[in-house]
Amino acid sequence: MPKAVKGVLIECDPSIKAIILKIDQDKHDYIVEDLDDQHLVIKESQLPRLKERLEEVLANTQQMPDESGSE
Repeated sequence: MPKAVKGVLIECDPSIKAIILKIDQDKHDYIVEDLDDQHLVIKESQLPRLKERLEEVLANTQQMPDESGSE
């Protein structure tokens, strides 16, 4: 028997979508359906946790400014 899952439609850039797909690839905890290049359906109950994980990944990939004092 089919099981219904509450989902939230997410629209994002393809680069952000690729990061979300990578986060989801191990356990498949977040994505309900991959619709197209810019849209995903995410489990509503997992949305806050996905936002946290995405922020962590983005913070780790951003370059920090050089603090050596040279300009």
